[in-house]
Amino acid sequence: MGLVGPEAHGPGSEGPGPQGHPVPIPQRRSQGGAAAQGEAWSRPVPMDRAHDIVPRVAPLLHRVMKDHGKVSFTWFGPYPRITIGDPELVREVLSNKFGHFEKTKLVRLAWLLVGGLATLDGEQWAKHRRIMNPAFHAEKLKRMLPSFSASCSDLISRWENSASLSVGEIELDVWSEFQSLSGDVISRAAFGVTSQEGSRIFLLQTEQAERLIQSFQTNYIPGFSLLPTENNRRMKAINTEVEEMLRGIIEKRQQSMKNGVIHNDDLLGLLLEANTDYSDADCKSSKGMTMEDVIGECKLFYFAGMETTAVLLTWTIVVLSMHPEWQDRAREEVLQVFGQNKPDLNGINRLKM
Repeated sequence: MGLVGPEAHGPGSEGPGPQGHPVPIPQRRSQGGAAAQGEAWSRPVPMDRAHDIVPRVAPLLHRVMKDHGKVSFTWFGPYPRITIGDPELVREVLSNKFGHFEKTKLVRLAWLLVGGLATLDGEQWAKHRRIMNPAFHAEKLKRMLPSFSASCSDLISRWENSASLSVGEIELDVWSEFQSLSGDVISRAAFGVTSQEGSRIFLLQTEQAERLIQSFQTNYIPGFSLLPTENNRRMKAINTEVEEMLRGIIEKRQQSMKNGVIHNDDLLGLLLEANTDYSDADCKSSKGMTMEDVIGECKLFYFAGMETTAVLLTWTIVVLSMHPEWQDRAREEVLQVFGQNKPDLNGINRLKM
């Protein structure tokens, strides 16, 4: 977990504060991180400890925490980035309901990819959190299980069809398959839209993320994001198209709600319902989120959900392939609980593996 601010520790703090890695300023953006990343990737993955991924995925973070402890800092341009690796302290910071957790200062181009809670601080963050929190209650999330099940069934059917048309064994790129799966699940469960609509948003957001990462590899020049470069123009065009598609989905849903149609089985419907019934911290009726606010939260759903889910599922498959005995145990448990029936909520709660 990282915190970015103008000081390594706030006014009134006791003690010497966290220790960190000195980096000269001015510097190339992410200079230390890029060098450490290149060095880490130049070495093969040690198969005797393949799960020890932090030195490879986040080498600079790993080195700083190893040298300076679980509460330390690195530099992000002119800003010290405080890293907290203590689970109890992380829980204390993230459970704060008043918005005092200051977010990382995003560069201008990053605003074209994400929005919503991930970018807000203070009262704005607290307001959005109050509006969105009811949509994530366990009982409401249970309503989305049919969407999860439908997406998974489509994936398995596609794999079975590929296998039936092939002679012998087939090879599947599960990374791309799980990317499509996560995008489809978000489209159905979060927005209740067709696979075609969701796939377009998913592909655009994926390209946007790749272009943003590409922009980080260049020297930082203040105001560079305002120049009409090919990358900047394309990122702004993607943002315009994504926001127009999301605006159309939201407006269509709002109109159907005005006509008396109830949408409480996907995240967008629950969010709009909570936004309509919003009351502030003093329990007084208050204006909820604007259209632009809702669009920002929708963009965040796609960004936060699609890549992380695909990565987790892919890594799970990798680990299972490394330990086939766990494949057998997991398969046996699933067949014991569900037999040949489709998974349901009660059965999922009984799984222990």
